[in-house]
Amino acid sequence: MRVNSFNILLKLYENGGVIMSKILWINPVGTDIFNNMFREGLEKIKQPQTQIDVVSLKKGPMHLEYRYYEALIVLETLHLIKEAENNGYDAAVIGCFYDPGLNDAKQIVDKMAVTAPEEACVHLASTMGYKFSVIVTEDLCIPQMMDNIILYGLKDKVASFKSLGMGVHDLHKDERKTIEILKSKAKEAIEKDGAEVIILGCTIQFGFYKELQDYLKVPVIDAIIAPFKYAEYLAELKNRFGWIHSKKCGFQSPIVSEIKEWKLEEQFNINGIWI
Repeated sequence: MRVNSFNILLKLYENGGVIMSKILWINPVGTDIFNNMFREGLEKIKQPQTQIDVVSLKKGPMHLEYRYYEALIVLETLHLIKEAENNGYDAAVIGCFYDPGLNDAKQIVDKMAVTAPEEACVHLASTMGYKFSVIVTEDLCIPQMMDNIILYGLKDKVASFKSLGMGVHDLHKDERKTIEILKSKAKEAIEKDGAEVIILGCTIQFGFYKELQDYLKVPVIDAIIAPFKYAEYLAELKNRFGWIHSKKCGFQSPIVSEIKEWKLEEQFNINGIWI
């Protein structure tokens, strides 16, 4: 990918020597009940030069615990990401720990970084200890999340998965109950399974990491903070050095002339996103 050095320098000097970044957080569900909480939390941890927007989908399931629900949201999520690229965003986060549509998203964008919670969390955890454990909501999450870890090349870093036996929307009904279960499961992962790092394997486990970390005395990685800070990092790498996912082979973009010839934009009511 050729870097336009003049445009990068222009962007730098227009902002007083600081490169601004626009990041889109997508809650890939058909409800906006978490949007304000996520936005307020991200505003507290973002870099001063980062602009953050949080959106959810116009329709869809309230959670993604089943693969069918996940399949329903991928198309709209991909089109949101393509629109974000057209609107000048530097990075996007697909905010579900299943990382739905992540590699598909990397295929359709050319100028924007894309990440998701599991990708960011497991890579970060792999640098902080020899083994990590992931605390998930329910057992049914484990096979797909393990598949992702294998895809990311980190199978040998996994100490264990631990299930809370709770649905996504139960996590904050009784937060003291949730934190005590988290402590029990994470302590077991450390003492019996050899974990040196704990990952909270759901974005709705927000707000728990600090108390857990103080109790366990090991890094506890939050599934909102990690992918957001990783997105900021990816945006900086893109803007300063032109580093972004390769378009050589696996992430090669679809052929726009085919999309136009087949009238896919008209068929799927997405006119204008493929420029």
